[in-house]
Amino acid sequence: MNETEARRVLDPLAGFDGGDLGAAFARVLSPGAAVHLAFPFETMVGPEGLADAALVPLASAFPDLERRETIRMAGRDAAGAMWVGVCGAWVGTFAAPFLGIPPTRRAATMRFHEFFRIEEGRAVEMQALWDIPELMMQARAWPMAPSLGREWRVPGPRLQDGLRIAGDGARALEVVGGMLAGLSRSHEGVAAMELDRFWHPDCAWYGPSSIGSTRGIDGFRAHHQAPFLAAMPDRRAFLENGHFFAEGDFVGFTAWPGMAATLTGGGWLGLPGAGQEITMRSLDFWRVEGDLIRENWVLVDLLHVYDQLGVDVLARMRELIE
Repeated sequence: MNETEARRVLDPLAGFDGGDLGAAFARVLSPGAAVHLAFPFETMVGPEGLADAALVPLASAFPDLERRETIRMAGRDAAGAMWVGVCGAWVGTFAAPFLGIPPTRRAATMRFHEFFRIEEGRAVEMQALWDIPELMMQARAWPMAPSLGREWRVPGPRLQDGLRIAGDGARALEVVGGMLAGLSRSHEGVAAMELDRFWHPDCAWYGPSSIGSTRGIDGFRAHHQAPFLAAMPDRRAFLENGHFFAEGDFVGFTAWPGMAATLTGGGWLGLPGAGQEITMRSLDFWRVEGDLIRENWVLVDLLHVYDQLGVDVLARMRELIE
């Protein structure tokens, strides 16, 4: 199976505009597929498990639910497995409660990142994150610290080429790999990471809600990287257990989880550092222009992070709105 054929496995989901969402996913996922979704959904089995736990409640909350994709890419990881990555958002009228989040009865959106491992024309594994904090913020029911970055409707690729990706991604993969190697030297200081060597001066980092988006290298440093590194100087990426793949100018990465760290410093997400050990799930897309990273879409399962720290964000939200 080549990249074009792998991308077409996701066609039943493309342009979804009402109807039976569970049936659409059933055409994509194999019956025994391992499905990993953001907290509080966690791990499910097959399309029926996904539908019962997550899709039916989502479609009930958004009766006019639409699925809007901005990136769909495919490629093989280092072990030869074929993956398809999709970046986009669920859009519709937020008409009924979802996970206890009060409906706005207005247009609302929730970002998603999805990664599917494809075998014999079906997805046998799915790793996905939904930006649930984004929906809470639109309902004015976010109970935690405010974002340092910009909260907004995150755009698709600057060149609007996320749905017409083609070509060898070797060069893009090399650039992103070099950048990640530089980040691993963060304990040596900012200069050792060589950010200017890998990031475009006008780069955009599109983080998850409650972190927000940043602009330029200075913005990335000030509004995300510096507080993140200061809080978790011993962070350990599980790159060897993850899945990198590239196509054209785009690179995708998924792992479940992708990082472990000890929260020892304060400042990140407004949290104190008390020595807690945590893992993080982060699903990423990068777009390279020439030899520099111009855009990076990032979702992190932050509700899962809070849960490991003993904070029930959904319970705090209910207390806020009652």
